[in-house]
Amino acid sequence: MTVAKVQSQLCSAARQSPFLAKKLHAQIIKAGLNRFQPIPNTLLDSYGKCGLIEDALQLFDALPQRDPVAWATLLTACNLSNRPHHALSISRSLLSSGFHPDHFVFASLVKACANLGALHVKLGKQVHARFFLSPFSHDDVVKSSLVDMYAKFGLPDYGRAVFYSISSLNSISWTAMISGYARSGQKFEAFQLFSQTPYRNLFAWTALISGLVQSGNGVEAFHVFLEMRHEGVSVTDPLVLSSVVGACANLALWELGKQIHALVITLGYESCLFISNALIDMYAKCSDLVAAKYIFCEMCRKDVVSWTSIIVGTAQHGQAEEALALYDGMVLSGVKPNEVTFVGLIHACSHAGLVSKGKALFRSMVEDCGITPSLQHYTCLLDLFSRSGHLDEAENLVRAMPVNPDEPTWAALLSACKHHGNTQMAVRIANHLLNLKLEDPSSYILLSNVYAGAGMWKNVSKVRKLMLVMDVKKEPGYSSVDLGKESHVFYAGETSSHPMKDEIIGLMRELDAEMRKRGYAPDTSTVLHDMDQQEKERQLFWHSERLAVAYGLLKSVQGTIIRIVKNLRVCGDCHTVLKLISSITNREIYVRDAKRYHHFKDGNCSCNDFW
Repeated sequence: MTVAKVQSQLCSAARQSPFLAKKLHAQIIKAGLNRFQPIPNTLLDSYGKCGLIEDALQLFDALPQRDPVAWATLLTACNLSNRPHHALSISRSLLSSGFHPDHFVFASLVKACANLGALHVKLGKQVHARFFLSPFSHDDVVKSSLVDMYAKFGLPDYGRAVFYSISSLNSISWTAMISGYARSGQKFEAFQLFSQTPYRNLFAWTALISGLVQSGNGVEAFHVFLEMRHEGVSVTDPLVLSSVVGACANLALWELGKQIHALVITLGYESCLFISNALIDMYAKCSDLVAAKYIFCEMCRKDVVSWTSIIVGTAQHGQAEEALALYDGMVLSGVKPNEVTFVGLIHACSHAGLVSKGKALFRSMVEDCGITPSLQHYTCLLDLFSRSGHLDEAENLVRAMPVNPDEPTWAALLSACKHHGNTQMAVRIANHLLNLKLEDPSSYILLSNVYAGAGMWKNVSKVRKLMLVMDVKKEPGYSSVDLGKESHVFYAGETSSHPMKDEIIGLMRELDAEMRKRGYAPDTSTVLHDMDQQEKERQLFWHSERLAVAYGLLKSVQGTIIRIVKNLRVCGDCHTVLKLISSITNREIYVRDAKRYHHFKDGNCSCNDFW
């Protein structure tokens, strides 16, 4: 067996199976060919391309000599396997070892830093400095990688300085710069660069569209996508479609999402794994779980994102038992869950009151899957304890968890104390919150209500004075309703210029009269302005979700679901109103607010009145 023949077989193994790569490794050792330097490097490459990153790391550690090819190959393997922390460890080891990287290693290092994300800007800058001082500082490939790295760090101005030093600007460099500005929310600069690029191809369009979606500018992304279609740009790569599907998910534009889905099918990309994953997420976020489940069931191949998307979507809509059954199916299929999977699972247990199951899943995440819990995981566990009335366990968790609890975490615990009527604990938590520099207006409202409920009027006055001193202003509430051919946005209290003002007001008054017959009494506790009761009730009457529901009832086909997205948390009074309206009109209403998904049907809500 010659060295050339072994290398050829290893390259073939990389394209075929992990088993073949391991078999060849054993034969290489048996034949004594592992001492020839090209073979270990080729074997490293094979392991990386087969996804056998642990085997690649073991082989690298055993190498008596590590040349630039070995370092570059291992870093590439980490990048391919999406193992940023392994790449971080290798990068730091390489930079501190006294080894002098060549341009190939620098390119791999920069890519690894880019994959690590904005938390590792310092390391990325260190690599840039080493490259700048190296004999390879003229290399345009590394410079293009640096432009991409700074774009992913959210530092497009740093990338632009490198961009203008590239001697021969190519499509990759231009695309990275456009993406960097778009994803950072600097739309003017992104559009300016896009208009200047000589490479106005699909990749440049995709960079602009996906960047706009990532920075929350979904509407602009749609306009750009329509312009791209009008210019006749051929969609030879489906990435741009997944970005547009993502925008539909973020904006909860169900009808538009269905149209994009039809375009996906027309262009022949319905079998593309990441497109299917994006569609599952989109339909779930648009409250169409039937469509999300159908796509999931029809997929020939499912990865961790597929399973996680359907589990999280099902959990968010209160279908806990089904979410847990899906998890069992995921485990049986051999797919290893990730951090997001467990967020959905613990969330599902929270809605079903499955405390023991939720705790067991949290332990499994740490002990079986080796996942370090994030603040989001602890918040989900806190929610599980709080919903089930295990307030002492919830407070112990907040005080003992290794990550610092933020304002929403303390507020969630305080809300649970108020919900379960534990005034003593509520006051203790409220006193702690009062000493923090609060930013969310809803936290001040919650504090005021807790102190009012405990009869501590001096503290109520203190909270309200603090709001004035801190100049706390509640973000204007708005709600959008998706009616298929149109999506309409309503702002709280604003109907004076609406063409259907009279019809909306008329229907709202009819519904209000019927609700009062059924025992409805407005809860004005969230209206903190100094005004009489009648004026407070009038303030609640004009909340944006009520306007959106009234418009939806007037404009939609009888019997269809009304889908609403609200930028703030639904207040307690509006929650009661929406339950009553669903019963009075015999209509289902889906509301996605800043906290949860609410499914109102027959006078009930999927959140069980705790959100």
